[in-house]
Amino acid sequence: MMADVKLFNKWSSAGIKINDPGLTNYLNLKQVVLPRSRGRSAAKQFHKSNMHIVERLATHLFVPGHRGKKHLRTSGACVGKTITVMAIIQEAFGIIEQKTKTNPIEVLVRAIENAALREEITSFQMGGIMLRRAVIASPQRRVDLALRLITQGSYQKSAGKPKTIAQALADEIIASYTYDAQNSVAIREKERIEREAAGAR
Repeated sequence: MMADVKLFNKWSSAGIKINDPGLTNYLNLKQVVLPRSRGRSAAKQFHKSNMHIVERLATHLFVPGHRGKKHLRTSGACVGKTITVMAIIQEAFGIIEQKTKTNPIEVLVRAIENAALREEITSFQMGGIMLRRAVIASPQRRVDLALRLITQGSYQKSAGKPKTIAQALADEIIASYTYDAQNSVAIREKERIEREAAGAR
């Protein structure tokens, strides 16, 4: 019988179920010690689905100031070594476990499920006017947007402030996990976009 492989030698993803059926094939929870693929699957279609969900979180942490086609805030202080970002995530997971008494990998999965929007707005030109219409978000994009909003919320709470990025990341994940719209940037942004989409149907 194989030994249980634990993330960072601390947390196991065995037995964690994904409650949102649409995200089942897009949240990779394979058991690894250090989630780093070094872009092994980058040439393949839908390669993100082969990346561990914690590795996808790490890649978003490198550019948390980026939104849309521009940087709202500089991310220059965030780029660096993967091992540094992994250390931030490991510290954040420790804080999550201490506060929630729950496996932090499961907390992250539930936070992504809660922050993953189902509808968004697209703009297109018809004649001489721009129209906005609600569209259903694809599962891969739902995961990407949830991770982006979580990392951007963490960066907003920590950049130039006494709170460290690990503490801010832990707080944002916990707030998304408990669906606390007052304290979660990701949940607030998701609800705002879905409200706009509902008005553009």
